[in-house]
Amino acid sequence: MAGSQSGDLKMEGWLYIIRSNLIGLQYSRKRYFVLEDHLLNCFKSMPVSNLQEPGRSAIIDSSIRVTDNGRESIHRKVFFIFTLYNSSNNNDQLKLGASSPEEAARWIHSFKEAALKGGSYPGNDVACSKSRWQSFRFSPSNANHNNSIDWTLYSSTKTDRVTSDVVAPSPWTIFGCQNGLRLFKEAKDRDSHGKWDDHPAIMAVGVVDGTSEAIFQTLMSLGPSRSEWDFCFYKGSVVEHLDGHTDIVHKQLCSDWLPWGMKRRDLLLRRYWRREEDGTYVILYHSVFHKKCPPQKSYVRASLKSGGYVISPVTEGKHSVVKHMLAIDWKFWKSYLQASAARSLTIQMLERVAALRELFKAKQGKYPSADLSSGELIRNFRLHQGEEDGMVDVCTQIEAGKTKENMSIAMERAPSEHSSLVGLNDAADEFFDVPEPTDYDQTEDGWASDFGPEDMRQPKLSTAASFVKKIHDLAVQKRGYMDLQGITREDGLCCSYGNTLSKDPTCTLPCSWTEAEPSTFLIRGKNYLEDRKKFKAKGTLMQMVAADWLRSDKREDDLGGRPGGIVQKYAARGGPEFFFIVNIQVPGSTTYSLALYYMMSTPVEESPLLQNFVNGDDAYRNSRFKLIPYISKGSWIVKQSVGKKACLIGQALEINYFHGKNYLELGIDIGSSTVARGVVNLVLGYLNNLVIEMAFLVQANTEDELPEYLLGTCRLNHLDAAKSIPVKV
Repeated sequence: MAGSQSGDLKMEGWLYIIRSNLIGLQYSRKRYFVLEDHLLNCFKSMPVSNLQEPGRSAIIDSSIRVTDNGRESIHRKVFFIFTLYNSSNNNDQLKLGASSPEEAARWIHSFKEAALKGGSYPGNDVACSKSRWQSFRFSPSNANHNNSIDWTLYSSTKTDRVTSDVVAPSPWTIFGCQNGLRLFKEAKDRDSHGKWDDHPAIMAVGVVDGTSEAIFQTLMSLGPSRSEWDFCFYKGSVVEHLDGHTDIVHKQLCSDWLPWGMKRRDLLLRRYWRREEDGTYVILYHSVFHKKCPPQKSYVRASLKSGGYVISPVTEGKHSVVKHMLAIDWKFWKSYLQASAARSLTIQMLERVAALRELFKAKQGKYPSADLSSGELIRNFRLHQGEEDGMVDVCTQIEAGKTKENMSIAMERAPSEHSSLVGLNDAADEFFDVPEPTDYDQTEDGWASDFGPEDMRQPKLSTAASFVKKIHDLAVQKRGYMDLQGITREDGLCCSYGNTLSKDPTCTLPCSWTEAEPSTFLIRGKNYLEDRKKFKAKGTLMQMVAADWLRSDKREDDLGGRPGGIVQKYAARGGPEFFFIVNIQVPGSTTYSLALYYMMSTPVEESPLLQNFVNGDDAYRNSRFKLIPYISKGSWIVKQSVGKKACLIGQALEINYFHGKNYLELGIDIGSSTVARGVVNLVLGYLNNLVIEMAFLVQANTEDELPEYLLGTCRLNHLDAAKSIPVKV
């Protein structure tokens, strides 16, 4: 980010405060926000000078977190929502909306940077004192601040050059070129236990003359504008809006492009999207069943095993590489249409990328998303506009260098003048539930057509528990997707902690573990701060010695401290062994726990970075613990959901730490993020068909700490939820 190069960071622009009235209906208020260093000021109109007093203020310090809530439609206007909240006070939060995903991403990035630099300004200890924060009325509808965290985005505040932290061969092989698109097929996996080879994945790749954001908006739209490029599309609707990143959509395909005599097809899909830090958009689809949209007599419902789009910006964002993938069962009689003809049908559908390319060529320079409302950054000048100007809703300015004198004046205010985040919700407007006229009268870029009638009436985001329940209800289609609540379970023996998952170095035994090859993963080199280069890991500090695969009716914490387990057996011997335990918890009506045990025989003091992590506080640990995920065998949709990029787990998920005499255990609560939980539940649904590899490390941020080293790795082979071991009290 341009402004982050200086010690002073200023970002300002129009945003919308999202609030709820007394009966729970949401509405928006347009306000002008200025974030300078650690001070967030809110104005009802654009300030005419740097000395103008704000209506409200809040301090952004190290206790402030920001979450990405995705898209929401409020009174026919689509917002990209994010929430600021105080990790030490869950009731202290502020829900904001931007007019474009790019704008929301830039604000999120700026807030994260401000929070990471928190505590460096005078008076922080006074201004941030809990006793000094004003108490404001809290809206219960915003109580769950963990609603939609996309854990794959939290890799670091500065994006690494590499797009993957895993060295892996490409699963795609080119087999042709058609209409300017390269066509690839997915290599067959002999070890796969699924049926993906019956309907192989095919991908088309092309370059489109448009920004990734504009292409993303075009692909997400289900309105009339889709007929300008999607020759397969007849009409579509949103059946249910699950959260800001996930919904259920119904698409009816027209018959013009189908072979003569073939009945029309339709698709009922679960659609998930996210934005990566480098501006790449990922849209994923797979078929589901929904009681509100049963099969129709005039259509044959096709089954999309996996599919979607990856839109990556190139040439400084002016163009985008669009990858469109489909693995689809058209549900026809094999005697009527051979498999080769079905593949031709899939390829023809993929050629929509060529139509999309031609659309952007025809509208180059005229496309609505190319104007400033798309979130174009403006540096060193301010776009003068009134609040009533409906053509440009958000103007953002990142500046370096407002004088320290003005900042010190702002910070010298009495502590009581600095309100909490809730205080930025203007109390004077609390009981007004009618939005501004521009919110009612305008629809922006056709976004509102994406949402069905229920969304127009004011949708509410689901809680984590209800969202996962909906996912389970939708997952009755068993081809590669199972409902964990409905599976047959094996009542195994009473568990012995550290001994419930078998080790198999050959990786041929289902439901087993072994260590992954360290050289698969890329880590920061000695000169990373200068050259930003990563290198293959050469080994691990610890050895993986055990694993648990458990289920229970509650969250199982502190496995390392339980009598009879592997950790306590070593503790009783009084040896030098130290254990590092990663306990991944997936809560629900049944909680699944995957615990990985790593052991080292040398003193922790010989590894200063690990020692600092073990003895540090939770804030330090959360800012350093890194996971590199990799699905080495599995379907495309799962691989895209998980990704191959390192992420700081503690910045996205709640981690509970348990420190014993000879161990440190990390309880990673997947339930603390709706999006992460949705991804993990998707993975659990395909679990029998997957080989999952992971690496864990403590991130090195300084020259003395570099180069990085892996704590440990693991390879999980075709886990089976039915074979998890129950925890008996």
